[in-house]
Amino acid sequence: MSSFARALSPAVREVRILCCQTGPASAGTRQFITTHYPTLKQYNPDLPILIRQAKGTPARIFARFERGQEKHVEVEGLSSSDVASKISQLLNLS
Repeated sequence: MSSFARALSPAVREVRILCCQTGPASAGTRQFITTHYPTLKQYNPDLPILIRQAKGTPARIFARFERGQEKHVEVEGLSSSDVASKISQLLNLS
């Protein structure tokens, strides 16, 4: 079972996924979106999960928490499973 198959902490206010829609360095991020986005939305229907794809954009994941605190991780060139691991660390799911 995916670590994303549960509700996230209420402290998480927003998740933003940035990547290039065609670049090979963002392939793992695009695969992560295809594989895990439906599960994330199923268990967190009210959480804004924004996906921004633009040519040449380095793959990064941002999480905004309560009180405006924001953290991010670089996922450029990582596989889908490595992206999932980095996001789990970012959202404290481990």
